[in-house]
Amino acid sequence: GVSVTASTAHLSLTMSLSDGEAAPGERLALVANIRPAPGIHVYAPGKHDYQIVRLALDPQPWLRVHALIYPRSEIYHFKPLDERVEVFMKPFQLRQDITLLATPEAQKLLGALQSVTVTGALEYQACDDKVCFNPSRVPISFTLRRPPGL
Repeated sequence: GVSVTASTAHLSLTMSLSDGEAAPGERLALVANIRPAPGIHVYAPGKHDYQIVRLALDPQPWLRVHALIYPRSEIYHFKPLDERVEVFMKPFQLRQDITLLATPEAQKLLGALQSVTVTGALEYQACDDKVCFNPSRVPISFTLRRPPGL
């Protein structure tokens, strides 16, 4: 596969794509391994209004983006507000499957292209035990080759 790495003040990220080559109709896994910095948490899906960590892939007419798969979160007790929220504080993994569409419309768009680029960002809001930082975006980009002869 193909992988990229990035770091911010709040986390480190290694993203990988299960294969660097994809034929129409083939499903690939985009996996984000995320390690929050010490004392930092990011929000998981749950019963709160905070911005959750997510992969936001840019829409493409030749790409199907499947549901994002989250691991089990943990509950963080924010003492100043006596609030309990779902978060990730330890290293965790997100998985986003994608499929190059095999429809006639998608094939016409892909035409004679030898590769396509999947772009987007990891979006999150990080907090420590005192402050929540502004929401952040870490851009991501993967180039997929099409098998010869397709």
